[in-house]
Amino acid sequence: MKNKIYFITLLLITSLISSCSSDDDLNYQNDLENSQKAWSNFKETSNNSYKYVVSGGSVFATYGWETTVTVLNGIIIQRDFAYMGNPENIPEDQLEWTENENEINSHEYSGAADALTLDEIYIKAEQEWLIKRQDATTYFESENNGLISTCGYVEKGCMDDCFIGITIKSITALKN
Repeated sequence: MKNKIYFITLLLITSLISSCSSDDDLNYQNDLENSQKAWSNFKETSNNSYKYVVSGGSVFATYGWETTVTVLNGIIIQRDFAYMGNPENIPEDQLEWTENENEINSHEYSGAADALTLDEIYIKAEQEWLIKRQDATTYFESENNGLISTCGYVEKGCMDDCFIGITIKSITALKN
């Protein structure tokens, strides 16, 4: 009888420990790790100098937008934004713009993607976007030569423009 109690206690402790492991806390854990390896290789071969394009849009609008972030030696040096398609009721001076080093993220309420390095995006993927949630559907794709392309989630029951995360259209190394 005493051995059965020890055995059951051991099973409970083991299941509790395994349920608390970080592997169980993320959706797409293996895919993310493979993409992080691809990122590490790309970062080294590109000298951590690249540009990426984040795309977005609304299912109810006749337009979308793109934000291009340029990183040189691991430092964001430029963010470009442009509406695509047929935007209505958007002032001319807000249709497209460029921020340089000292102005990065100065267009706060523009709809543009935040200027983040890919290192920061991978951190957000791991700490925010891929966390398992009971009330959401999670997405992860790495269609940019193994690098992150879609990462985020949509809360169940949400009907309109509910994706929380990032959609990266392309990632290219800067020419040295």
